[in-house]
Amino acid sequence: MSLWEQLAEHTAFLLVWLGVFAGLFAIAWLAGHWTKADLRRPGGARYTAFVAMSAALGGVLMSLEIPLFFAPSFYQLDFGELPVLICSFYLGPAAGVAAELLKVLIKLLIKGTSTAFVGDFANFFIGCSFILPASIVYHVRKSRKTALLGMAAGTAMMTVVGSLFNAFYLIPTFSSLFGMPLDAIVAMGAAVNPGITSVSTLVLMAVVPFNLLKGVVVSAITFVLYKRVEQVLARLLHPRQSCQPSKI
Repeated sequence: MSLWEQLAEHTAFLLVWLGVFAGLFAIAWLAGHWTKADLRRPGGARYTAFVAMSAALGGVLMSLEIPLFFAPSFYQLDFGELPVLICSFYLGPAAGVAAELLKVLIKLLIKGTSTAFVGDFANFFIGCSFILPASIVYHVRKSRKTALLGMAAGTAMMTVVGSLFNAFYLIPTFSSLFGMPLDAIVAMGAAVNPGITSVSTLVLMAVVPFNLLKGVVVSAITFVLYKRVEQVLARLLHPRQSCQPSKI
């Protein structure tokens, strides 16, 4: 591939990245207005600081990966979505999408990329498929029930989107990018689970349980921590307002 072809390919990838971010942020912004989540927004400096803080913590957690016994080594569990979900519950969907993007950028500064940015793009896109439904449902009417429904919806959406994205884009792109035949990628899965014999079984037996596990664990931790975190945030971000009791 010539230099110009490489530049064209990377430019096209960057434009897709920007287009996806713009589309997701537009959806989040509209959802924030519809659910009136933005009414709770503090002053600009405090808002920006908390989004940045959530992203920084998410970037650190994203860098700490845990291998899974049922999946090949390129699928490792991280908890980068935890502070981003808390951010979106408190400040709304748009803040969650912004924190998700910054989280990936911070992880790149800390650890770099081993996937020519494709895996990092996937992490942002699939992470938003979890954050957006969860925060939108919660902000429709804040309660313990809608929090649980939102996180369940987010987990389900992330599982579906993550599976389809892996099957039709991520795995074929890795194969093309690194010159690795699909059979070799499937073989890496088969070394962990003999039941993996194709891309579809790799997705079914590795990607689906991976996303389900991540969604359930992040949701459970958020459900336990959010009440305490919200009380601290109310004092920090809204010092002149009375602290309202948590809805979770």
